[in-house]
Amino acid sequence: MAFAGVVAVAAASALCLSGCANIGYYWQSASGHLKMMAAARPVVELIGDQDTPERLKERLALSQRIRNFAVSELKLPDNPSYRRYADLHRTAVIWNVVAAPRYSITLKQSCFPITGCVGYRGYFDQQMAREEADRLKADGLEASVYPVPAYSTLGWMNWAGGDPLLNTFINYPEGELARLIFHELAHQVLYAKDDTMFNESFATSVERLGGARWLATQANKAATDEYAQYNERRNQFRALVQGTRKRLEKIYEDSSGDQREALKEATMRDFREQYAKLRAGWPGPATRYRSYDQWVAEANNASFGAQAAYDELVPGFEALFAREGGDWQRFYDAAKRLAALPKEQRHQTLKESGGA
Repeated sequence: MAFAGVVAVAAASALCLSGCANIGYYWQSASGHLKMMAAARPVVELIGDQDTPERLKERLALSQRIRNFAVSELKLPDNPSYRRYADLHRTAVIWNVVAAPRYSITLKQSCFPITGCVGYRGYFDQQMAREEADRLKADGLEASVYPVPAYSTLGWMNWAGGDPLLNTFINYPEGELARLIFHELAHQVLYAKDDTMFNESFATSVERLGGARWLATQANKAATDEYAQYNERRNQFRALVQGTRKRLEKIYEDSSGDQREALKEATMRDFREQYAKLRAGWPGPATRYRSYDQWVAEANNASFGAQAAYDELVPGFEALFAREGGDWQRFYDAAKRLAALPKEQRHQTLKESGGA
């Protein structure tokens, strides 16, 4: 179950190439990002190239309609991002490592000169990500590695061609492709330093609201039906994850010792049993749900903590959009005013407005 929308710790923080600890991490970040940028070609050039497969041409053309819609209808930035395409010849652009204590879902923070503190570290090399997770586990933390199909450089790389479309997501269902592009562009509108949950929840609200508008006004019935089935399963899974996460939080807050461990084990066992029942009702081949299966099999505090960043404050942002009359620019301006508040205050405001 991959997450999109990760901010570019892997690229932006790589600007610190001297005077920083862990130079190897910054080097792999910088070199990985530069290789990706070098592989990118303009979409218009690829569409006009007779050697480009027809299927890819169709997807690239769709991506540009989505990109134009993002500007004209959602008031998202009009810049070079997602006007080029790169085939990385792998299934993820980066692999994120997250970690949390045994009895908490609060993620271990990594701090960088430009992006501030975030609850993950991104690696262009999957093996390096797994080695980092192993080190964290050796320190007594629960760690998780998950693939990321896209990330944002917050607009800082637009001078060099912007964030490219990638093979890791170009073949997503139409509704999901639209949502991903909207999510990544949303990071270029607003970024609050040291607040992953605020940033990802904001981008998720933009992708949901924008995706719904795309499907309602631009997509045909086949694309709409395909997305409805896809989204129904995702919402079912997210509801299960969110419910389990809240149970774990209460256990860690209210219990201790052997009782806490026993309750945690029982909750995780129940989570996997509920997923098995849910999964049994999903149509189609089992391979379709491989990412969900893997997420559940490897789920731990770090996994639940990472998921929280993407949905915890979304109801508050969606309520804010409604209060601003569905006007995108007013919504962005209001979100920026929230970002100017102290972290605890902005979170509390959103939770109260979202009914949490």
